[in-house]
Amino acid sequence: MTAFNAVRFRVKPGREQEFLDAHTTVGCHWPNLRHANIIKTGERTYCIIAEWTDMAALDAARATMIATLDAFRDTLEDLGSGLGLTDPVSGEVVLALK
Repeated sequence: MTAFNAVRFRVKPGREQEFLDAHTTVGCHWPNLRHANIIKTGERTYCIIAEWTDMAALDAARATMIATLDAFRDTLEDLGSGLGLTDPVSGEVVLALK
């Protein structure tokens, strides 16, 4: 069953292009990734939403996703409230609307 993950970020001032550039080759490195989009959700805040063939594929790509994160980790600000630099969630699709 199709799975998605979403990760929220806040980028340090002046580092937004560097953050975006770090994701330009994601599709080449994350196996079984169907689609990924980065959306700007506010001033210096972004969310990546990725679609996978299934949860096993997402789980298998975690190490590669962490390696990608390591490439731009220094561009991020702490989200506060004990979250750290990222706010990740993932799961299987339970209802497809369109």
